[in-house]
Amino acid sequence: MGILARQSKAGRGGFVSEFVEHVYARNAENISKKGIKIITNAGGLSIHFNFFPVAAGAQDPIACKSAIEAAAENAGVKVAVAAVLGDDAWADPKQREQMKQCLSNNLTVPFGHLGSSDSAKEEWPHGKEKSILSVNIYMGVGGILKALKSNANIIVTGRVVDSALVLGPLMYEHGWSYSSYDLLAAGSLAGHIIECGCHATGGNFTDWKLSANSPYGGWSNMGYPIVEVERDGSFVVTKPPKTGGIVNVGTVSEQMIYEVLDPASYILPDVVLDMTQVTVNQIGTDRVLVRGAKGRAPSNLLKTSGVYVDGYKMTGELMIGGEDSAAKAQAVGEAIVKRVRGVLKKFGQEDFSECNIECLGAEHTYGPHAKTTATRETVLRMTVCHPSKMGLMLFAREVPASATCMAPGITGGGSGRPSPSPNLRHFSVLVPKEYFPNYVAIGTNSNIVTVPYEKSEGSPYVRKPAATAAVQSLSGPTKAVTVKLIDLCYGRSGDKGDSANIGLVVRDPKHYEFLRQVITAEKVKAWMGHLVHGTVERYELPGSYGLNFVCTKALGGGGLTSVRIDRQGKTYGQMLLQMTVEVPADFVAKEAKL
Repeated sequence: MGILARQSKAGRGGFVSEFVEHVYARNAENISKKGIKIITNAGGLSIHFNFFPVAAGAQDPIACKSAIEAAAENAGVKVAVAAVLGDDAWADPKQREQMKQCLSNNLTVPFGHLGSSDSAKEEWPHGKEKSILSVNIYMGVGGILKALKSNANIIVTGRVVDSALVLGPLMYEHGWSYSSYDLLAAGSLAGHIIECGCHATGGNFTDWKLSANSPYGGWSNMGYPIVEVERDGSFVVTKPPKTGGIVNVGTVSEQMIYEVLDPASYILPDVVLDMTQVTVNQIGTDRVLVRGAKGRAPSNLLKTSGVYVDGYKMTGELMIGGEDSAAKAQAVGEAIVKRVRGVLKKFGQEDFSECNIECLGAEHTYGPHAKTTATRETVLRMTVCHPSKMGLMLFAREVPASATCMAPGITGGGSGRPSPSPNLRHFSVLVPKEYFPNYVAIGTNSNIVTVPYEKSEGSPYVRKPAATAAVQSLSGPTKAVTVKLIDLCYGRSGDKGDSANIGLVVRDPKHYEFLRQVITAEKVKAWMGHLVHGTVERYELPGSYGLNFVCTKALGGGGLTSVRIDRQGKTYGQMLLQMTVEVPADFVAKEAKL
């Protein structure tokens, strides 16, 4: 949303134009002929939705709606398009006043990982209001359901929780009520599993060779996931025939646990999903049955996602070759930063607000676990932040100059002299639902329908106590072996703000009880401690034989803010799978998985 906000302020449109140009316009005739309904969050930012009619070039879901209508007219088809609004809590004057009222009355709640003992929470950036680019509310399913009931063929939303795009049509088709919490949980889980596209069909999969070398083209022809959802909430995950990728217990289980905090309390606007007892079973080739989701009443709060500008950021890269390339890269990086700091001081400028030097290719991100430090090719990556562009331009001049006055074997990074960009910082707070209903524009833009949230007094968070079991003894006749986790588990990792989650799914269910005793939060903290500066909390998913580790203060501030190369924790799962544990010898096949 920060990217769309910056794009909008630059006059390039705040919605995803690729959806209109490359998805809908090219297929408008077939979509109409086959009676296909489409729900998409391509609307981006719902800016100034109270100013109707919308002027040409406006940047919001209404503009996206108008662009789709124009594309349909060009294709000679008739289409009923609805826009779901109400997520923008800052650019729209009315919504901003509501947000200010919440702030002045102390109705906002700092956002944090509710189950963590870590006290760090995200709060409103008081004093930075003039630098705020966007504040968007994660909307629920209400606006989508209203649009479907109004016979819209295409529904364009602003910021909604991703799973709402799936839950909405399921509630509409199956007649599920807002109080059918187990069904809403099942529908939300179906949406969660397919929300990242090919993540459920072999993308980002631990056993990547199975996916890359799959029939019908593998990765070059990946099939996107399909969910076939029954009225009782059970569903099958599959993909189109004759497409690449795979759908198996591993691909689906990995995605289920992806970017989740407490799996017993996956908090959404319309339901709190408990996926701890969900079962995942293979029932055919590329067909996986998922069932067992439980739901609870949602809270009366909604999460917001905000972005503000805090100075400027710049990244410079150089490739350094030859003997001791990693050591040379580190020395070059330190020299460049030291030299620029001296110039800044001489000119009376502030020091860098942040600085990070990374030697990529020498397993920099693995810290004390690095094995390859004697590489002969290293990419030096330097990221610095400064309140002014001038400070960064001094840095930009010094990066290419290092090739003539520093280490041998320096060549360009391929992107030329670096240039400064706004340093975006993310923040989240929780706000009361009653202040921010959904709005639906149906037909003409002046026909706006208000859709308030269902009243709920549900408690958003319940921490389930962990089960206890005696660990299998390795003494006596049982032979112990030391193996990597990758031979025992699937793994996937992702981000939630400055927290990262690492989900493990045990390959063989018979090993789960033993491994849940062996793979502790303390061991994960020790292994990942060079990156995780907060706490590590472990959560269990016995239904799918999973363990979820939530790591706080783990990403250097998180996606938009971090100066690290991996600002979203995408490599953390692969890193944890290299950790070794001691297990009975019969746990491991004679030939390891990878």
